[in-house]
Amino acid sequence: MVIGKRKGLRFLEWAASSYTDYGDILVAPECSSSALHDVWARICDAGGFDIAFLNRLLPGAAARKIFTPDTSRGIRLRPNHREEVSYRVAGQWASGGAWFAEQSKKARQNYRRGVKTLEEAGEMKFRLLAPDEPLQPVLDRLSALKRRWLVERKRESQLFEEGAPVLAALVDALARAGVLHIFVLECDGAMVAVSINFVQHHTMMAFVTTFDPDFSQASPGMILMMDYIQWSFDHGLTTVDFLCGAEAFKHKFATQGVVLQSVLGTRTAQGSLASLADRMRQRVRHARERGLATTA
Repeated sequence: MVIGKRKGLRFLEWAASSYTDYGDILVAPECSSSALHDVWARICDAGGFDIAFLNRLLPGAAARKIFTPDTSRGIRLRPNHREEVSYRVAGQWASGGAWFAEQSKKARQNYRRGVKTLEEAGEMKFRLLAPDEPLQPVLDRLSALKRRWLVERKRESQLFEEGAPVLAALVDALARAGVLHIFVLECDGAMVAVSINFVQHHTMMAFVTTFDPDFSQASPGMILMMDYIQWSFDHGLTTVDFLCGAEAFKHKFATQGVVLQSVLGTRTAQGSLASLADRMRQRVRHARERGLATTA
């Protein structure tokens, strides 16, 4: 965990939360609940923070063990109103072709139209990068496209800054673990879309995806996504996890949505006041929403 500062408050939160989608504690099989509570108590006793905020918790997260009602040591963590949704494609399909056949007529037509548009511009190829292919050119291309996308939308991300080491380090760790899968869509040898994925527990997890906006008429990002979904089911995987984010394209193909919850606890008077103010803002907002609904 790490202590960060925002709005004059010190937050205890997941380390590297800007670069990961699910937060949790790594628990050894032999670790007892009492030992886990002891670790949490020691963290709380060490202090240095006003608020503990643990977010992006999956329903089965091990971290939930430290905020059960019977927890008596350390600060009490309670459910917070901040939630996110993780969308997945999950089901029983005999093959990628079977999954594709179940998509709407419009989705299938858009896919074929996009493929045709790319093929008119040059030779199109979807492929999985070989383990011995150099990764840096792919990462450089992906980061450049991501920076362009971020600038157009007036956003920032340290993950894709030129010369930043984090993305390469994460990808290297995935490669050394043997779970890395990088899919690319090429047109005349140029990458027009790329997706950095990894496989875990029979699930294809889509970590970072981007496309070249110069080819946006063909929707290369959508083509690549549908291709790696089909690849996943062709290779015996049972789920494709789009991770965090409620983008429209995820909702379009998802068959399942998992709510990621958050918990919050306060350690100082400043933290308690900030938490109270946040709860009051939520109550006012809900009251206004109810009033608008009644008026409508």
